[in-house]
Amino acid sequence: MGKKEDALVALPAGSRLVLPVMAATGGSGRSTVADLLAGAMASAGTGTAVLDTAPRLSSPWPSWTLGQEAGGLAVLPPDRPLTRSQVQSAAAWRQAGRGAGWQVLTDGRDWHSPPLTLPQDPAAWLQLAAIGGWQAVIADTTHPVAHDILDARCAGRTGQTRAWCELPYAVPVLCAAATASGVQALQQAVMALHADGMPLQRTVAVLVAQTDGRLPAVVRAGATMLTSRTAAVVHLPHDPHIRTHGLRTASRLRSRTRQAAHSLAQAVLTAAGATWGMPLPEAPRPAPLAVVSPASRPL
Repeated sequence: MGKKEDALVALPAGSRLVLPVMAATGGSGRSTVADLLAGAMASAGTGTAVLDTAPRLSSPWPSWTLGQEAGGLAVLPPDRPLTRSQVQSAAAWRQAGRGAGWQVLTDGRDWHSPPLTLPQDPAAWLQLAAIGGWQAVIADTTHPVAHDILDARCAGRTGQTRAWCELPYAVPVLCAAATASGVQALQQAVMALHADGMPLQRTVAVLVAQTDGRLPAVVRAGATMLTSRTAAVVHLPHDPHIRTHGLRTASRLRSRTRQAAHSLAQAVLTAAGATWGMPLPEAPRPAPLAVVSPASRPL
């Protein structure tokens, strides 16, 4: 019998929580964490979506949403106004269990289709999510966190990491493999975040186990250090179904995997509440477009 999960607090109408899922290196379980987090947030009764910011042929999301009729990112014109129905219909659906579902905005076209030019500015992704009306927005990012921070500092510009962290009501989620090298990369990223004044007090760290059994001593020691630096540290256990079949179907996930996803969602909501209070304030809305009548147009 699995441990009974406390119900998550649903986000109030008008609020929006942005959860950029980031990592210092590849192979950190970032997309898996984004998927599980979205499922847990959807179970709380919120409109939830994952924004896939990766190029199509390097992303797992198109295969996880295979066979749906959603047009994806390719049908959203970048140079014209969008409606909520356009954005919603472009997103594919994922099942979260217990009857709950959530959506994914990805590029689900055939592999040989021309590449899309995806926006780099996190604010553009936030505006897209706001138009879609989602309250819990999980962004599966692709940039290496520590390198991005150092590169931005040397170039005297705002990097991707800072831009995601500074979005309204953003709770960063930082992933790493639960190995010696994974924890070392995560610790280095946390030091870079601290040196650059990033909001570690509302950042949640996730250690993704690669095998069953007890975590290595170096990983446990790293988790202890991270606990004092971040809002929370969540352990995601190894799940053979994910390793073998990926996350195209989630019906055979272990109960402890679902419990870890629930704990992650709870940690995110707790960090948000500690930062902005609960219930969350209303989120900013995109400015309405001015309607230009034919009579007012210049000749």
